[in-house]
This record gives sequence, C-alpha cells and structure tokens, in this order.
Amino acid sequence: MARFALRAGLLTGGCLIFATASAPALADTLRDALVLAYQTNPTLEAARAQQRATDEGVPIARSSGLPNLAASSSITKYVDAGVNRDVQPTKILSAGVDLGVPIYSGGAVRNSVAAAKIRVEAGQASLRGSESSLFSQVVGAYMDVIRAEAIVGLNRKNVDVLKVNLQATSDRFQIGELTRTDVAQSQSRLAVATGDLRSAEANLAAARETYIRFVGKAPESLETPPPLPNLPANPEEATTVALDANPDVLAARQRSKASEKDIDVAGAGRLPRVSLFSNGGYTDYLGSADRQITGYEHNHTVTAGASISIPLFQGGLPAAQRRQAQATASATLEQEIATERSVIAQVRSAYTAWVASNDLIVSSKTAVDAASLSLEGVRAENSVGNRTILDILNAEQELLNAQVDLVTAQRNAYVAGFTLLAAMGRAEARDLNLDGGVLYDPQVNYDRVKGKIFDWDSDPDPVAKSTRTVDTPVQDGEIRGE
Repeated sequence: MARFALRAGLLTGGCLIFATASAPALADTLRDALVLAYQTNPTLEAARAQQRATDEGVPIARSSGLPNLAASSSITKYVDAGVNRDVQPTKILSAGVDLGVPIYSGGAVRNSVAAAKIRVEAGQASLRGSESSLFSQVVGAYMDVIRAEAIVGLNRKNVDVLKVNLQATSDRFQIGELTRTDVAQSQSRLAVATGDLRSAEANLAAARETYIRFVGKAPESLETPPPLPNLPANPEEATTVALDANPDVLAARQRSKASEKDIDVAGAGRLPRVSLFSNGGYTDYLGSADRQITGYEHNHTVTAGASISIPLFQGGLPAAQRRQAQATASATLEQEIATERSVIAQVRSAYTAWVASNDLIVSSKTAVDAASLSLEGVRAENSVGNRTILDILNAEQELLNAQVDLVTAQRNAYVAGFTLLAAMGRAEARDLNLDGGVLYDPQVNYDRVKGKIFDWDSDPDPVAKSTRTVDTPVQDGEIRGE
C-alpha cells in the first residue's frame, strides 16, 4: 500500500509521465528522452540480460535434487580372442539405463535453491537501481544540453553587443570623443568574448554527444522539463524513505540473506547423503556365441536399491568451505552497511545541493535584474560623460556572468532534485506511467524459467537489442532553430 501511495503521488504531481508506448521519432522532451533510453540503452539492456542469467540460478540449484537418468550402449568385436577363440563370443552388443533419485543431501539442495531465489530478488532490486541510475544520467545529459545552449546564446548575444560597442567606440574615436585606449579595451573584450563563445560552443557539442551516448539519438530543440513533485520537506524524511526503498540498499540486504544460506550449503558437506538407484542392462552376442557353452544368445538384468554415503574424513574440506562461506557472509554484511552509508551520504548531499541551487536561483535572478539596471544606468551616465567605456564593458560582463550563473543554478537544481528522488527510490521506471506494456518486468522471465527441467530447452541465440550511434552526425555548437 505504501508503494502504491508513492506511485500515485508521482503521477498526480505532474512529473515525468511516460504516456506513450512507442519511442517518438525525435526526443524533444525529457519524457521522450527517458522512454528512448529505457528502450534502447545498451547498459540497461546488459543489466536485464545479466538478471536473466541470475534467474537461471534457481533451476541450476534445483537440478541437484532431481532424478537423473542416463543411457549407455556399446558394441564390441574381438579381433583375436586368444586361446578362447573357439568358445568366446566375437561380437557383443551392450546397453544399459541408470536412474538415480537423490533423497537426502544434508539440506544442500534446499538451501542452494533458497539462496538462488534470494539472489534473484537481489538482482531485481539491482536492475531497478540500474534503471534509476540511467534515468539520472539522462536527466543530467538533457539539462546539460539545455544549459549549454543557453550559455552559447548568452555568449553569442554578448559578442554581438561588443561588436556594436566596438563600432560605436571606433566612430567616437574618429571624431575625437574617445581615445585609442577606449578602442583597445573594446577590442580586447570582444576578442575574449569571441573565445568564450567558441569554448561554449565546444561544450555544447560535447553535451550533445553525451546525450547521444545515453539516449541513442541527437537532441532536437529540447523543451524545458516539467517540475519535480514529491520532493521531501527535510533530509531526515528523505533518508528514512531511501533506507526503505533505495534499490541498492534492498539488493545489499538480499545478498546478505543469500550468504547466510550459503553457510548452510557449505555445512551440508559433512552430513550423510541418501539416494535410490536402479539400472537395467541388456547384452546380445549377435549370433557369435555357442549356446551349448554360454547357455543363451542374449540376456537382460534389472537392479534397484538404496545407497547411503556417510562422510568420515575429507581432509578438512567441508570445514574450510563453511568457514569460507562465513567469511563471505561477514563481508556482505559489511557491504550492506557500506551501501547504507553511501545512500545516506548521497541523499543528504543531493538534498543540500538541491536547496542550495534553489537559493542560488533566487539570488541569481536578483543579480540578473540588478546587473540589467546597472548596465542601463552606466550607459546613460556614459552618454553624459560620467562613465567610461571600461565601465560599460564591466557592466556587460557582470550581466553575462549573472545570467550564466542563473542557467547553471537552474540546471543544478533540477539535476539535484532528480538525483534526490532517485536515491529515495522514487525515480524508477515502475514509479512512472508507461502505458502499453513498455515497462520491462524481470519477474516474467523468472516465472518462465524457474520450473524448467528439460535438458534441451534453450533460448534463441543472443541478438543485440540496443541501438548503435555510429551513424549519428558529429555534433556542433550551433543552436537548433536559429
């Protein structure tokens, strides 16, 4: 019920709602980018395949407790029977069937199956973590492109303004109102601004390439993402939710439980083993035997019985295996605590970064407004001779810096907010509304394979499902739609 409440909160909050089943031709919105990455990202596809491999641990463990049946056959021809060549059959056909049924194995099979099931649950939690991690990377790449485009636009506008300033300064120098120093200052600022523009364009190209890496397609006119809902009121609330829902924490806890079962599996090597057996055999001399001597041309036998094996001394092997399993279990317990520590630190850091970025947005907006008014005032005062050209250039630079700080703070706030939701276990695929059966459910494959016992029941040969990006064009620093 708690999980349902969390999902409902996400959906009613107007967050990143995946409303379509198929990927669009162009990933223009954050929703589209997340859907496309969810369907075609190779890292996520590899994690799903790895989980399918983990699923097979259950039937593999169970197979040790199931009956085994084997058949054998041979045909022999004596080339030289020696002194018995007159009475020895020269051709022999033999066939046999052996059946073994394990009855008791010291609990090894039972505990192995239990451990395998727990590891399936741990793997499913890890897969959730892979989805959440990918979504965080996509959001970061998406916002990086938006920020880079905004910075390119601001720098391009600044270059245009400085070009006008330089022309105006040169004209006023020609009529004697300004000095050569004023012209040199304008030229210097324009050159610096042009270099900053080139750097910003390179950063934009790099951001787009990173976007392609995660999403699989080049970004096209990215829209501003919707606001993030269900963000916690304080870091304590965020930490409490994360310790209950973070997939990495849940996976670590399950791995600790599985390791405890491994101890019992290792200890079973010291206990007796009981099994039933039966075998049947058939022998045919293929007409080469003398019935007066052998009494028959062919015969068959059937035997059945029970066996018990009681280990008495194995050179300390089972004890060493159990101690090894205990040490491994101890390591997983420590790793569980380490994972909890990491998640706690991640949640608190993300919350602090989110709050700080939101505060910086407020102060940056104030700085932009103030810098805009300051620039207007400096220009007005310059027109009456109370301000120099350098004052104008400085005011323009201050405005540019404030605008860049604002778009950077907006990017950081959104990424930190999404990272916080992801750390809390609230930004996974199952928390978003994917209609039409897009959502990948690892339980489907587990239910498919957990009861399989046929030796020849194989899956199709593996084929890559993710998309390649080798054919995508090299990205540049131009702003789309200009």
